[in-house]
Amino acid sequence: MNNWYLLAAIPVFGLLVLVHEFGHFITAKWAGIRVEEFGIGFPPRIVGLRQRDEGGWEVIWMGGKRYEEDTYDSRKQTPFSGTSGGVSTPDTPKSNHTIYSINLIPIGGFVRMPGENGDINDESGNYDSQSFAAKSAGKRLIVLVAGVTMNVLLAMVLFTFAFGFGEPNLVPQIGKVVPGSPAATAGIRPGDTIVSANNQPVKFFSDLQSIVNAELQADKNQHATVPVTLQIRRPGSAELISTTVNVREHPPAGQGPMGIEAGGKVVFDSIPVWQAPLRGVQYTFQITTDFLRAIGQMITGALPFQVAGPVGIVRITGEVAQSVPSEGWWPILSLTAVLSLNLAIINILPFPALDGGRVVLVLIEVLRGGKRLRPEVEGMINFAGMLMLLTLMVVITFFDVRNLLP
Repeated sequence: MNNWYLLAAIPVFGLLVLVHEFGHFITAKWAGIRVEEFGIGFPPRIVGLRQRDEGGWEVIWMGGKRYEEDTYDSRKQTPFSGTSGGVSTPDTPKSNHTIYSINLIPIGGFVRMPGENGDINDESGNYDSQSFAAKSAGKRLIVLVAGVTMNVLLAMVLFTFAFGFGEPNLVPQIGKVVPGSPAATAGIRPGDTIVSANNQPVKFFSDLQSIVNAELQADKNQHATVPVTLQIRRPGSAELISTTVNVREHPPAGQGPMGIEAGGKVVFDSIPVWQAPLRGVQYTFQITTDFLRAIGQMITGALPFQVAGPVGIVRITGEVAQSVPSEGWWPILSLTAVLSLNLAIINILPFPALDGGRVVLVLIEVLRGGKRLRPEVEGMINFAGMLMLLTLMVVITFFDVRNLLP
């Protein structure tokens, strides 16, 4: 793979983070919360831009005098700390204008607001009226889930465009038959085209896969094989041939239930423009359901634990970007949409330091009749979650890098 295609990960990651954090940002503004910083990447800050009280804008450079005056404790700013991960500190600037910053660590982003951990801002124990902590539980919940909501909406939009451009599909023509496989036993040859399976039309290779998988799921592991009747057409012949393939419940690795591979010919399946939005929404919910099911199966052990970290995602994005000239915009648009959904689902999980974990803390407050956890307790919970997530990221990255080595 041409390594230049790896650079495609930059705009993909950037879009996902920008949209997610913009959700937090715009709802915080709506709720009357002072947003101190909107950052892409994580500190230390490279450069920031902020409107002056007297008008105009000021640039805040790393190491510059203005940067020193506007700095905050970046050790409290972490990649897994919810909407911002930091807390309002005494040296945080009280300007009502937001700093828009680009930061050194190019993974993630943040929206920094005062009072995110319920910090008390004056000697009387009162909250800053423009802080996150001062707002009602309802407004805080809206701000917390806004990032996830924006990622889901982004996925819908991207899938809509993807279906509008046309989805690449493999023609159901056989490219390879594994010797001794059920397909070989049934007399299927390379070059044959599958016309139907169990009396259901097969337009694309994915249709055949869906029909076979549905039959296997319906059998519920009661038999080692399940019969599927195929109508096939041989090259140069208009005559249809009927044959039955006993597809396998547990095939050898890399062979699939039938023991066949597609020939590789791709056609683009476009749908009317007016249908694309509906198809985009439907596909978003389908992918979300599949992803949640996969998480559940990994938790129960039904599926092996397989996840990709930043390194693995960069590699996958590069490979997909390389396919754009031959397969159109569908691969990169659909991958970005899937990553956006993954980001949304992971963030809303009820785990400390994630948006979902913070939602749980607010809901606990509501159930306790408005009684909040002490700021130090909430901070410790989020800090413990952050450490676990950082540890998991290091482990995943290690395996990602190891898989890249020869």
